[in-house]
Amino acid sequence: MKLKLYNTLTKKIEEFKPLKTDYVRQYDCGPTVYWYAHIGNMWRYVISDLCRRVLEYNGYQVKQVMNITDVGHLTEADLAADTGEDKMAVAAKREKKTPEQIAAFYTRAFFKDTQRLNFLRPQVIPQATKHIKPMIELVKKLEKKGYAYWAGEKYFVFDIDKFKNYGQLSGKNLAELRSGARLEAVPGKKNPFDFALWIKDPKHLMHWDSPWGKGYPGWHLECSAMSMQYLGPTLDIHTGGEDNIFPHHENEIAQSEAATGKKFVRYWLHVRHNLVNGVKMSKSKGNVYLIQDLIDKGYDPLAFRYLCLTVHYQKNLNFTWDSLTSAQRTLNKLQEQVSQWPQGKKSLPRYEKDFLKAINANLDLPQALAVVWDLVKSNSPESEKKATLLQFDRVLGLGLEEYRSKAPSIKVKALVKEREKWRKQKAWQKADEVRQAIEKLGWLVEDTDQGSKLKPV
Repeated sequence: MKLKLYNTLTKKIEEFKPLKTDYVRQYDCGPTVYWYAHIGNMWRYVISDLCRRVLEYNGYQVKQVMNITDVGHLTEADLAADTGEDKMAVAAKREKKTPEQIAAFYTRAFFKDTQRLNFLRPQVIPQATKHIKPMIELVKKLEKKGYAYWAGEKYFVFDIDKFKNYGQLSGKNLAELRSGARLEAVPGKKNPFDFALWIKDPKHLMHWDSPWGKGYPGWHLECSAMSMQYLGPTLDIHTGGEDNIFPHHENEIAQSEAATGKKFVRYWLHVRHNLVNGVKMSKSKGNVYLIQDLIDKGYDPLAFRYLCLTVHYQKNLNFTWDSLTSAQRTLNKLQEQVSQWPQGKKSLPRYEKDFLKAINANLDLPQALAVVWDLVKSNSPESEKKATLLQFDRVLGLGLEEYRSKAPSIKVKALVKEREKWRKQKAWQKADEVRQAIEKLGWLVEDTDQGSKLKPV
């Protein structure tokens, strides 16, 4: 039962075959640490984490690298407008801190959120500012091979016309790019989409010495230099959001393959956008949410992880508070169920086979969850169900083994009895007021034929 993935490069589902039989090089485009990562960002990183977990579940040894962009996030639009300011510099001015302080603060915030979501920590987390030397070496190679030139006095850029396979990932061709270019012409650029390798700017908040003057690296350069330093010239799998396909990942391919003459990435995995109530997140709409916002409203961050499992990564995740509430309730039900079952070592091969089939079918996590609930509802011995679910959780990452059902306090138990008294007297309003008081203490009351049952909110 081989693992198959949709490869953005070939536009089809392929059997996954890494360069080495049992070893996988995985690179994930990491955060630009000028602000908090929102739930749309975290949806993408959940998939990156799940990808690694699925690979390891299949027996591969995975070396995962996720970069931290703490300088040089200058987009093509910024370059065209000649703003000379990247997002790190803007954030530093806004918060009256140094770029280093900004980067350190938001890097800690990012990894705090990944812990809340129970991510496996990447083995290597390189920071752009600590890898300027390999970036300069990469530009030197490109210059020597004739792929780089000066656009004016400020921008040392990559000549995309020189790279014959440009557009292989996104499906764009150079003629279409030229005719449909919306970017303002930068004096000296041969093609509006030629991208910056080095920006000469000694007055920038962050700058380094280089053969092209004092300045800082282009955004695209960072990922190529850092990924190849830790994983070699060819990566097995590279993940990112669909918005990274063009121009970021297209430019990564161009500069990497131009420098090495080797295939840069074997499998590209891209995650669709996160929507909120059917529309794209934006600050102007007031629908940008952080993991802390979910926590402040009383949700477990793992409820968001569960919600991500219910949607295939090639479809948009449409976040609503109702869908998160449903995910929270379902997760609570699963946690409670597993915590009540006795420990066991013997698992159930039939369900393990179905689960593996699902996750290996292009990371079909929704189908994998269906297998989970078929197992939960089955008449199999509880100890065997628990052992099997804990195996599945190596992929799901819901922390089922760590979960312990908390006991309600004496006050909560007293309120349940009071509510029962009002219900017997058919004083429904008073009973409902007590129910609300119980919920504020972290418990949901469920009325059954056997009486009232409590579940954590």
